[in-house]
Amino acid sequence: MKTNFSLLFYLKKPKNYVSGPVPIYIRITVNGERAETTSNRECDPNLWNSYSGRLKGTTENIRSFNAYLDGLQHQVYDAHKELTEAAIAITAEKLKNRFLGNDEKAIMLLTIFREHNNNMAALIGNGYSSGTLTCFRTTIKHTENYIYWKYKALDVDIKKIDHEFITSLEFYLRSQKKCSNNSALKYVKNFKKIIRFCLASGWLTQDPFRNYKSKVKIVDRVFLNQDEIDLIANKVFKTVRLNQVRDIFLFSCFTGLAYADVHKLKKTEVVKGLDGEMWIYTKRQKTDTPTRVPLLPSALDILNKYASHPIGEINGRALPVSSNQKMNAYLKEIACVCGIDKELTYHTARHTFATTVTLSNGVPIESVSKMLGHTNIKTTQHYAKILDMKVSNDMALLKEKYKAGAC
Repeated sequence: MKTNFSLLFYLKKPKNYVSGPVPIYIRITVNGERAETTSNRECDPNLWNSYSGRLKGTTENIRSFNAYLDGLQHQVYDAHKELTEAAIAITAEKLKNRFLGNDEKAIMLLTIFREHNNNMAALIGNGYSSGTLTCFRTTIKHTENYIYWKYKALDVDIKKIDHEFITSLEFYLRSQKKCSNNSALKYVKNFKKIIRFCLASGWLTQDPFRNYKSKVKIVDRVFLNQDEIDLIANKVFKTVRLNQVRDIFLFSCFTGLAYADVHKLKKTEVVKGLDGEMWIYTKRQKTDTPTRVPLLPSALDILNKYASHPIGEINGRALPVSSNQKMNAYLKEIACVCGIDKELTYHTARHTFATTVTLSNGVPIESVSKMLGHTNIKTTQHYAKILDMKVSNDMALLKEKYKAGAC
C-alpha cells in the first residue's frame, strides 16, 4: 500500500526559553499522522536553517554535525524500506519505533518457509522424499511470486496472513499460474503446513484456514485395458531401449509399483513368501509404508529376463530403470507405435494394476490397497469408481441368477 511519507528536523524550544542551545527533534509524518523523537543533539538557534533542517556554515564541526543528521535521515528511510518490503501497514508510530529499534521484531513468512525446506532437505531419506521436497520448493516459489504480485514486497509478516491472503493465493495460482484445481489446492495444502507450524509456535493466535473451504476434483485416471496390455506385451520393437522400457512398464502393470519403487527395487527384496511363492517385500519411497506384492508369472518372467543385466551386477538393482523423464518419453513412443490413443506415462502402469489386473478380476479392494501401499483405502476407492466392465460382469451374474429363479 502506497503511503505519503515525509521527514523533518526542527528545533523544539522548551517553555520559558530565554537563550542557549535548543534540542533538535525529528518529525515523521505518514498520511498526515505525526510521530516525533529526539535526535539527541542540540544547537544554537542562530546557526539553524529551518528550510534545510541543517546547521548553517561550512566549518569542519558544522559539516560533521550535519553528516550526523544525514545519517539519521538515512536510518529513517531504511526503516521505511524494511516495512514496505515486509508488506507491513506503515504508520508514523510504527516507522518511529522501527527507526529506534523499539518495535516488536516481525516474524517473516518466507524466512520460516525457507527454514522448513532446509530442514526437509536435511531429512531426505529419513522421513521425506526428494519428490516431496521438490513440491515444497515449487510452493515457496509460487508464494514468493504471489507476495510480490499482490504486495510488491519481498516477504510478509506472518501476522498479515488471513483468510483473504489464502483465497487470493488460490486465485493467483489459478489465474496467473494457470494451475489446475487439484494442483492449486496441493500448493495451498503445502502452504497450510507452514501456517500450522506458526500456530503451534504461538506466532499466530487465529487459524487463517478456519473458514477456508476447498474441494479436490476426482479425475479419471488413465489405465490400460487387457487388450492394450496384450498389444504392448506382444509387440516386437526394433530397438533394445523400447523393448526394455516396455518390459519395465509391464512389470509395474503386474505389481503396482510406482516408478520410484521400481527404480530402487533391490534383488534382495524379491523373496520367497510363506506360501512358497515369490514376493516383493519393499517400502514405498513416497510414504515409507511396507508393500508386499505376490509376483504374477508375467512379472517374475521379466525379473528373470534381466537377472544377469550388468546394472544389477553392479548395484544389486532388480531392473535396469532409466530416468523417469526418459521412461515417459519412450512410453509415448510406444503408445504411438502400438496405436494406443491414451496419454501414456509410467504412472499409468500403477493405475492399470489397480483396475484391469486386480479389481477387474475380483481381487478385494482391501488387498489391492495393501499391495499399492495406500495409507487410506479411500485412495484405492477412486479406482473402483471407474470399473464399468466389472459392474457389468457382476450384474450379468445377477441376471443369470434371476433367470434361473435363484432370487
